[in-house]
Formats: sequence, C-alpha cells, structure tokens
Amino acid sequence: MSDTGEGIPQEALPHIWERFYTRRSGRTTDRNQSGLGLTITRYLVELMHGRIHVESVIGEGTTFTLRFPLLGTHTTQKSF
Repeated sequence: MSDTGEGIPQEALPHIWERFYTRRSGRTTDRNQSGLGLTITRYLVELMHGRIHVESVIGEGTTFTLRFPLLGTHTTQKSF
C-alpha cells in the first residue's frame, strides 16, 4: 500500500510501531488519533507469520509492504 502524502521522517520510523505513538506529538493526546493502528496491524501480520516493512520519503509519500508465507509452507515446531 502506498500513498503520496507528506511522508514520515526517518527518525520517526522506528517509533511508528509503538503503542500510542503519533508523529505529530510523539505520544498521542489527540482524541481523533489513538496511536494504535500500526501497532495492531503489525501484531496481526506477525500473528499470521507475515512481515511488514515501511519506506518513506518526505514530500513523496510512504509505502507499506506486507509479506505472508504461502499457504502450507509455514512449519511449526511441535513438542510431544
């Protein structure tokens, strides 16, 4: 998924996965933003054994890439 918005500064990228983080305030106090969207998204992607990656350029936009294993290719370790 890509957009052509304002982009995310490189120094903010490591923090976008943190609960309650918003780029504008560091920690959200805005009632319209929970700061949970990307945290929840990352959790769900990882729960399905996937990966999420972000690239962003100021003034050009942001791209999120999600990758999931092919059905039946994920192996789990079983203990008996």
